[in-house]
Amino acid sequence: MNGIQVVADQNEWRGGFEERVLAGYRAAGCSEPLARALLERAVEGIGGWTVAGDGTGWVAVGVTQDNGATVGRIHDLTAPRGRAWAERWCAEHGAQRVEVRLTGGVAGAFADYPVRGQNRIRVAAERPQLPPGLTVRRLTEEEYPGWYAAEEAAYIADIVRAGALTPEEAKEKSDQDYARYLPQGYLTPGQAFYVMEAGGQAVGTGWVGHGFLPGVTFGFSLEVYEEHRGKGYGRAAMAVGEWATRQGGDEAMMLNVFGGNEAAMSLYDSAGFAVLDEYRSIVL
Repeated sequence: MNGIQVVADQNEWRGGFEERVLAGYRAAGCSEPLARALLERAVEGIGGWTVAGDGTGWVAVGVTQDNGATVGRIHDLTAPRGRAWAERWCAEHGAQRVEVRLTGGVAGAFADYPVRGQNRIRVAAERPQLPPGLTVRRLTEEEYPGWYAAEEAAYIADIVRAGALTPEEAKEKSDQDYARYLPQGYLTPGQAFYVMEAGGQAVGTGWVGHGFLPGVTFGFSLEVYEEHRGKGYGRAAMAVGEWATRQGGDEAMMLNVFGGNEAAMSLYDSAGFAVLDEYRSIVL
């Protein structure tokens, strides 16, 4: 085969792609049901992807609309000279930026793409213990509006800091995400909200979603208030997340961290949270 050429039949490529994705999730410690559930998410819309090859490897690309912008996505890349072809294809199809999802967080050919976010996971301790002096109680319904306003503002700021979206796009994404995960607000089934207290005062909050994926609680937010940071409460918040995971009947906790938040990434590294997926992007 001379050069990279689009192929009409995806079958030869698809089997190998799915096995590589599954292998990455298994290496991160996922159970087989969880690895396959994550694979289903990874291949969503695969029938609309464009697949090309040159006899030595493959490229899979696509475009989508994301918060009003045309975004190119490089779904797979094993062809040695495939990146330039993929970026050119995305540009020719109107993309304003190009995104990649890297299973296991191995940057490879995309080391120069800035990190925009990571999904991480860890199996929770069977009997997690809360740190001495820290207590946890449920956030009350009366406290929920103030908590929500602060959470939304922090979420938008995190997205903008990661460099992925403009403030206007970040606000739109925030509105969509909160409508998706909290359609009934405080009373949304499967969602739990906590307040962490020490020395008689609140030091942070937590929001988790049970059954997010098979056996997985998602830690949407484990927030330590700014005035209490640097006192060891960040690691304590991880313990609270594990405790909440087991309280909800799940085995593992999953969370997201935005690019640019090096302190959180370092904390998650030290706490043993493996990278499931890493998202990187560049502006064309």
